[in-house]
Order: sequence, then C-alpha cells, then structure tokens
Amino acid sequence: MSEVRKQDQAAAVVEKPTMRDALVTAAFRLFMERGFEQTTIDDIVAEAGVGRRSFFRHFPSKEDVVFPDHDGCLAEMTAFLQGADDAGDPVEQVCDAARLVLRAYAVNPAFSVQRYLLTKKVPNLRAHELSVVWRYERALAAHLRARYAARADGALRADVIAAAVVAAHNHTLRTWLRSGGEGDVTEAVGQALSFVAETWSGSQAPSAPESQDDEVVVVVAKRGTPMWRVVRGVEAALEA
Repeated sequence: MSEVRKQDQAAAVVEKPTMRDALVTAAFRLFMERGFEQTTIDDIVAEAGVGRRSFFRHFPSKEDVVFPDHDGCLAEMTAFLQGADDAGDPVEQVCDAARLVLRAYAVNPAFSVQRYLLTKKVPNLRAHELSVVWRYERALAAHLRARYAARADGALRADVIAAAVVAAHNHTLRTWLRSGGEGDVTEAVGQALSFVAETWSGSQAPSAPESQDDEVVVVVAKRGTPMWRVVRGVEAALEA
C-alpha cells in the first residue's frame, strides 16, 4: 500500500465523526428547530441515537454541549503557557495563547455563528459563556503574575493585561460573528492583539539585581576622638 494512501486512510479515520460530534450536531439541530429551553437531554440522545449515559460521559450538562471545544482550548492554552520561554515577552506569549482559542472559532465559521445566535437568545448560555471567558482570563493572568512577580505592580499589571487581551479578542470575534462569519477573523484578531502587545510589551519583569553581600562596619572610638581618625578607621576596615 502506498504511503499516500495510508495517509489518506489515516485522515479519513481522524475526520470520522465521533459520538461527541454526533451529540453536538443533534443538539444544535434541535436547538435551532425547537429552542434551547424546549429541548431536553432525552430529546438530544434520541436524535443522536445513543443513551443518556453516553451523553453524560461527554457533557456534564445541556449547557456544556453548546461549548464542546472550550475545555480542550483551555487545556491547550494552559500547556502552551507552561511551556513558554522564560526569556520571551510575556505579553506576546499571552497574545499567542489567545490565538489558540481563536482557532476553535475560525475552523468552523457556520457552527460559531450558529452558537453565537443561540447564546444571544438564552441568558443561561450567556452566563455559561462568561464563566468560560473568565477561566481563560484567569489562566492568562496567572502566567503574567508569575512573570511579573518581581514588580511591585506585578499583580495589577498582570490582571490589566489579561483583561486587555480578552477584550481585544472578544471584541473582534463578536464583530466577525455579527457579520455572519464574513472576512478573515484570524487577521482581524491578530491586529487587535498586536495593538495590545504594542501597548504593553517591554513591560517585562526586571531582571533580578546581582546579589551583593551588605557589610556592616562597626568602629569603636573613645568620646572626643577626632572625626578624621574615625573616618580613617572606617576606611581601613573596608579595605581589609
């Protein structure tokens, strides 16, 4: 068997929908037809042709099926930051981490737009989405706090930059979603994150000062000893 054919077969295996994919597809089909609140988990598993146990093996709740990619994105982003070079610019690093999250939206624009429209209609989904965004922001802030630990304003700087990265990412992403997924969202978000990087880069944690052993010199002199003799005694002790 040729190597090309082997690769094609491997790709076909990877692209084959999983049970998780089937549940997501079935759920969104019903959400669009009936509405989120009117669709039950029993409806979803019946549509997908699986049992309830299979659903809960993949998703803790009905809300989670709407955001099937976020746990994986958070894990990937966290691993990326943990492996980041200590000598690199921390602001650039958190911007690159945000680009990893964007890929989950850009890879399937139709699904991303569909989810956006659904989330706008359902307050519970909006609240769930905000909790997910908060987890992303905390992961970015944790990385920056570690890098800025030597600064007096390190914690404040970390939280402000993390919030700026999330705001730039989400502002541009939502503009793209409102347009129906038209245009190059990767380029647009890249420009927004570049703005954040240009604003905050160069604010890296200062390198630790070289350690110096502080010396304490004690000179004992009789009352009335001339000052020049005291100074000479200090100089002699320092030169020793």
